[in-house]
Amino acid sequence: MTSTRVLTGITTSGTPHLGNYVGAIRPAVAASRTPGVESFYFLADLHALIKVQEPERVQRSTLEIAATWLACGLEPDKVWFYRQSEIVEIPELTWFLTCVAGKGILNRAHAYKAAVDRNRADGEDDDAAITAGLFMYPVLMAADILVFNANKVPVGRDQIQHIEMARDFAQRFNHLYGEHFALPEAAIEENVATLPGLDGRKMSKSYDNTIPLFAPRETLKKLIYSIVTDSRAPGEPKDAETSNVFQLYQAFASGAETERMRAAFADGIAWGEAKQALFERIDAEVAPQREKYETLMAKPAEIEAILRDGAQRVRATHGVPFMQSLRAAVGLRDLSQVVVGERKKAAKAAAPSFKQYRESDGKFYFKLVDGERVLLQSAGHESARTAGQLIGRLKQEGGAALHRAENAAVHAGEELIGHLHEGVELAEVAEALAQFAVEEG
Repeated sequence: MTSTRVLTGITTSGTPHLGNYVGAIRPAVAASRTPGVESFYFLADLHALIKVQEPERVQRSTLEIAATWLACGLEPDKVWFYRQSEIVEIPELTWFLTCVAGKGILNRAHAYKAAVDRNRADGEDDDAAITAGLFMYPVLMAADILVFNANKVPVGRDQIQHIEMARDFAQRFNHLYGEHFALPEAAIEENVATLPGLDGRKMSKSYDNTIPLFAPRETLKKLIYSIVTDSRAPGEPKDAETSNVFQLYQAFASGAETERMRAAFADGIAWGEAKQALFERIDAEVAPQREKYETLMAKPAEIEAILRDGAQRVRATHGVPFMQSLRAAVGLRDLSQVVVGERKKAAKAAAPSFKQYRESDGKFYFKLVDGERVLLQSAGHESARTAGQLIGRLKQEGGAALHRAENAAVHAGEELIGHLHEGVELAEVAEALAQFAVEEG
């Protein structure tokens, strides 16, 4: 039975807190035990270098986060658990993908655009202090996914664009060199639990309002007792739904425990009593994990051995053989081997082609290209099916479809099909389309 490959990247920055545990770690560890799923979990330490230039911090954070996931139940003998920087095939594939990735697509990446917008707002040059690492982040992320041909990638909505980019790079590579990559899909995490921090805002390191996941017992108690509450006295009914204390309690309690606490709030439980109950409930869950975490942190060599073993095994099973096939596909081969029919294949790769994609406006587009030159650009369509049908019509009817549109006084079929790229003549597009008729005939 074919398994589904699910890949999860783990950011290696900062110390894990309760929000990370409830929103990401706990559900991901549970998902790793799903039958029929081959799970990949990697520490994204190469990505960390984009933002962090403190070597000790990179090392310490990687150690803490690896220990956290292991302490929380991730089983390295049942999943692929590795450090990104140990998979040397990832930077190699990053370069392969860089050579097919369109710069225009990278210009539209959210993180890069946000950095440019900040520079403009500050009156700086567009690219002031923006590194190539930030600009190329989507290509590295695509390599993380494609090197193991992951089928699904759990992400929040802010990361969907990166998955779409990975699909685009994979399609471009497949078009040039044959079908090598499966197209990954974003597994949208619609119901990610978001915990309030000490001040009521979302628990986040940027707000400095977090509760460290494995804080010592007394520190945990002190932090919980510092959670902001309102001024309602003991005996006064309290609104559970707007209470930070209750929201945190609910994230760790069973359904029955949650309902009992809800009733206690309605009966006017004192804040001190509610916080004590919250502390005991959280500590009951994390105490065994804290003990394991502290044991692991005291033996960093064991964590190092686990990560190295995971990297070696996943490389031997997936990374090395796959990259060997990709190296051969792009022409990095044994010079004594001659591939019959290569010239014919190269000629086919250079023929005009249609590129279909989805833009950030949610609409579906296509363009007709000849090498790097864009001949025809479509308008946006509400569905991929509509765009595909128009491509089929152009392949079947060729230049006739464009001539009919022109005779209808629509500039090069702008409304019905698309518009000619600047400097392109209608005859050039018709000639390119004629090649599809020859191939299909």
